[in-house]
Amino acid sequence: MKKHIQYIAVLIFFITYGCKDYLEILPEGQENTENYFNNADDYENALIGVYDLLSTTYLNQILGEIASDNSLCGGENPTDVLSWQQIDAMTQNPDNDALRNIFQWMYAGISRANYIMEFKDKTDFSRKAEVLAETKFLRSYYYFELVKFFGDIPMYLDKRITLEEIQTIDKSTITEVYAQLEGDLQEAIGVLPWQQSQKGRATKGATLALLGKIYLYQEKFAEAAQTFDQIINSGQYSLVTDFASIFSNQNENNSESVFEVQYFGQEGGGFGCFQCVEGNIAVGFMGPRFRSGNYAPYADGFSFNIPTMAIVNAFEAGDTRKDATIFDIEAFVQTRPDVQYTEGHDHNGYFNFKYIPYEEGNAPDPHLTHSNNYRAIRYADVLLMAAEAYNRGGINDGIALRYVNQVRRRAFGDTNHDLTSSGATLTTDIYNERRLELAGEGHRFFDQVRTGQTATIPGFTSPKNNLFPIPRIEIELAGNRWSQNPGY
Repeated sequence: MKKHIQYIAVLIFFITYGCKDYLEILPEGQENTENYFNNADDYENALIGVYDLLSTTYLNQILGEIASDNSLCGGENPTDVLSWQQIDAMTQNPDNDALRNIFQWMYAGISRANYIMEFKDKTDFSRKAEVLAETKFLRSYYYFELVKFFGDIPMYLDKRITLEEIQTIDKSTITEVYAQLEGDLQEAIGVLPWQQSQKGRATKGATLALLGKIYLYQEKFAEAAQTFDQIINSGQYSLVTDFASIFSNQNENNSESVFEVQYFGQEGGGFGCFQCVEGNIAVGFMGPRFRSGNYAPYADGFSFNIPTMAIVNAFEAGDTRKDATIFDIEAFVQTRPDVQYTEGHDHNGYFNFKYIPYEEGNAPDPHLTHSNNYRAIRYADVLLMAAEAYNRGGINDGIALRYVNQVRRRAFGDTNHDLTSSGATLTTDIYNERRLELAGEGHRFFDQVRTGQTATIPGFTSPKNNLFPIPRIEIELAGNRWSQNPGY
């Protein structure tokens, strides 16, 4: 849902896990739960608060590319946003600010979800089952992000926690966290509809996709294939014919969108509070450093997340995804000789075209409030995950080929480039197809880690860099109860 809903609806009481400002203030009269969760609106407004933290996942997306072999950090100079530069070089440490933001923000979303679950039995209303199902989906989404970044993590459910309780919670293993998420998502699947009246809300399809992805990450290939097939056979989704149009601001929540994070360009925050911003911060950070001339319809950016020459050169001739994924600024300037731009750090002439900033009415800072939605789960991604499950699970390479070739036929516009491989060769082909199809969307690093394809990441050391370090200050706030990830 576009977040033009009044903030008074989302200012709910919660513990922000690990943040120095532990309490978020309630509107007057709602400090005591005796005065809250007494009607449907209270639950619905609290749920909006859980959705609201999705806006912070802009950072997860951009780091998922910068950490991989798809992208260079960029920026103005080698120390511009130093925490991102460290992750690009694989020199991050437990004091990395960006990683602490992810840890805090994902737990803030979990805390808001748990506040609803703590009082799930207080009041009955007609949409209660759906509200709780959406809450479980969102909590699972935030936990999955934490597992991808940090591995074993502290897990707490269905209640707020005090500062004292933080120091009594041990880390749960990845297996334990996934088991909880599987159960929550299976319950939610039985409740949620295929279509919601409000765009951006969790659906049955989004929940199945997240569950299937969790199975795939655990190499539970049979379960993953069966789960993805429910989406594919539902008839609810289809590939957008023109790949280049998928990421247009005029084509949000299209037929390919399984789950999309909604951003709103006319309500924002500032550089002092990124979690307050309602626009897509990543977009403004990824644009070229335009300085003068007519560069419409695009807007100026900070030149981060620069595609590597490896991904630029990875596309086959005739693959329409290349020009829709990679923005060639020199080719653009040749058509606009009045345009001037500044070269930033790591400049090679290319930028992420999928999330390039466009001119639009945004406030108060055009670098922070772009309205481009994040296509978190696309139907093409589902098809490729299903293909991988069928192939790697030794279930049926014929079905795997059918799924992956749907994606390739859209890319090339014909059947002449269909894959015909099988076995281990098909596995490699599917990995490559995921890289090309999803370049710039934040999935690459985690795909490389889970499949052991990390040799091409500069500075990567296995197994240390398979996970990121848990922020040092969070370990200290927990009374040094949690062990640090190996190597840090």
